[in-house]
Amino acid sequence: MRTKFIGVVAAVFLAALPFASDAQVSIGVSVNVAPPPLPVYEQPAVPGPGYIWVPGYWYWSDADGDYYWVPGTWVEPPEVGLLWTPGWWAWSDGGYLWHSGYWGPTVGFYGGINYGFGYTGRGYEGGYWRDRNFYYNRSVNNVTNVNITNVYNKTVIVNNTTVNRVSFNGGQEGVRAEPTAQQRAVEQARHVPPTSVQTQQRDLASRNRELRASVNAGKPAVAATARPGEFSRDVIAARAAGGPVHTAQPRVPEARQGAAAQRTQAEQQSRTQADQRAQAEQRGQQQRSAAQQEQQSRAQAEQQSRAQADQRAQAEQRGQQQRNATQQEQQRAQAEQQSRAQADQRAQQQRAQAEQRGQQQRSAAQQEPQRAQAEQRSRAEQQRPPQAPPGVREAQAPQERAARPNNSERSQRPPQEKERPQEDKRPDHGG
Repeated sequence: MRTKFIGVVAAVFLAALPFASDAQVSIGVSVNVAPPPLPVYEQPAVPGPGYIWVPGYWYWSDADGDYYWVPGTWVEPPEVGLLWTPGWWAWSDGGYLWHSGYWGPTVGFYGGINYGFGYTGRGYEGGYWRDRNFYYNRSVNNVTNVNITNVYNKTVIVNNTTVNRVSFNGGQEGVRAEPTAQQRAVEQARHVPPTSVQTQQRDLASRNRELRASVNAGKPAVAATARPGEFSRDVIAARAAGGPVHTAQPRVPEARQGAAAQRTQAEQQSRTQADQRAQAEQRGQQQRSAAQQEQQSRAQAEQQSRAQADQRAQAEQRGQQQRNATQQEQQRAQAEQQSRAQADQRAQQQRAQAEQRGQQQRSAAQQEPQRAQAEQRSRAEQQRPPQAPPGVREAQAPQERAARPNNSERSQRPPQEKERPQEDKRPDHGG
């Protein structure tokens, strides 16, 4: 067995790379011992909405000269809309080289390794993002006993004819898969490295002796955790190993122990730098998230302000409409009042005119008897013979008396004759 250490070279190479490309490059060591097969285990229930499954994987420890299992776990992505591309081992230049996983808007190439739970070796069938919400495929995810409504069911078929659970690409027994042009483009795009909780999950696993392949024979007692860093509760043990494990450890000559220690230190420094960059990126992401939240808050505040302004404008419009309606009502009331006043005035005029006509009629009625009497007197005067002068009238008076019949004669006269003398009895207004 031989182990080819490339930690120093990798550390120098990584220091010269931009941060976005760090996740695309293998770091650590290139080992000539094949990683163990993937163990058989169940997935714990998702803790809540928004978590994405990060499958477990075998990682190499230079200090122990052994592979150790990093349990799969549910992780909150660093940004909404990002998906996880798992890390993978590949046979290259006489050894097995590790390619670290990363976050990105699209799942890239991960060696064609079938990690399960939606990671079939090509793409991801475990869910998708829509409108800032993650939708889970219940056929490959454990969403039981969790209040998650964004679920769907899609059968996932794995086109894999291998009978074992190979965890590496290439070589004599590895998976035969090559990245497509689209996957190569994804590898060249901007990536977000593993979050700090993912790094913590790997570091805790490296300190757990029970997770070494030489100890658990490919069947770790902690194959998966519900949350990162929680190795004591809600853990899932492997049901079986995925196949035989090569537990022979490479021996390092004593003459090279000092160089190996230096290389181990360089590897640790490289990991520390990667962790620092990851933390810096996480802080930057938090700052971007805070700025985005502040921008959203300002946008919401502006929207609320516009809504309040619109409400005030609508209220002012309604108030103006009410004032206009009140003014129109007052104008109608004034018009009605003027109309009633005019009607009352016309009625008073009509009553006055009627009263005047009645007074005229009453005056005319009162004057009518007087006119009748005057007309009667006028006719009587016209019918009466002319009177003699006073002296002559006195001389004729005895004769008239002599000529007057007595009462006996008067009674014997016909009725028409009795009525004639009445004209003579009228007073003489002419004298």
